[in-house]
Amino acid sequence: MAGKPQDYMRVGLIHFMAFPAVAKGEGPIRESLQAICDDKYFQAVEVTTIKDKEERKHSIRCVKDAELTVAFGAQPILLINKLNLNAGDEAERKKAVEAVNHAIDEAYEWEAIGLAVLSGPDPGADKRDEAKKALITSLKELCAHSRTKGKMPIILETFDRKPFGKNCLIGPTTEAVEVAEAVTADSPNFGLMLDLSHLPLQEEDPRTAITTAGKFLKHVHIGSCVIKNPKNPAYGDGHPAFGAPDSEVDALGVAEFLSVLKEVGYLDAKRRPVVSFEVKPYGEETSEEVIKNAQETLDEAWELVD
Repeated sequence: MAGKPQDYMRVGLIHFMAFPAVAKGEGPIRESLQAICDDKYFQAVEVTTIKDKEERKHSIRCVKDAELTVAFGAQPILLINKLNLNAGDEAERKKAVEAVNHAIDEAYEWEAIGLAVLSGPDPGADKRDEAKKALITSLKELCAHSRTKGKMPIILETFDRKPFGKNCLIGPTTEAVEVAEAVTADSPNFGLMLDLSHLPLQEEDPRTAITTAGKFLKHVHIGSCVIKNPKNPAYGDGHPAFGAPDSEVDALGVAEFLSVLKEVGYLDAKRRPVVSFEVKPYGEETSEEVIKNAQETLDEAWELVD
């Protein structure tokens, strides 16, 4: 493909994945975020909660000075605290909604373009219908809370239903679309996210997933996973470096994903949507090494995009 990836997208990095020590809202937030702000390869960053208000203010200034687009990930808040937006117990469901509502408030401080969530655990085939109803209720409530402050969309990310992965209710892209149709009936500020690293776990190919998501697709991540070697530390939804041992996605896989996104008009030189790396260091790897690997992989993949 002529030009560079940044001509068609704002390349982003998921801060709390590339620097996992900050995922709980503490740790080396300032220096790691500054490294992203200083890296001219990026035009976007995805952040999660930062507990200390002064640290958060400093981080927001850093990102604004670097003119980076910000997206907010509430997934760590839900996962770390074992919160469930599709819980059968109403008190448990409301607790999850309340936590994400606080995250929405924080996301508006960043002037984020969107806030992402994931569904709770898959309760099994016999309880899925009720769980989906609970999820739809939660998502509508989150969208309504966001609309009290502005127009920021709430984005549901699709995940696997594998016992060695996240084992989430949503789940297959077809079912994600069913949820999206129900939510957007009265909550237009809602959409779906596809993550390239989840597609092998979902047993879906890029073309099927992207075309199925259709008009509801609002955000994408690119990354990899491990599904064939249980002894690999990144086994499951682990987001290893591209082309790492047992990794399912390399430059060719990224190119296929981007080619379909371009074909359906998602990648666009005028709109330049955010496309973020989701990569994590393992063992002796450093964050800097996996970030460099991701950048080199995207550049190589871009040359293969039709």
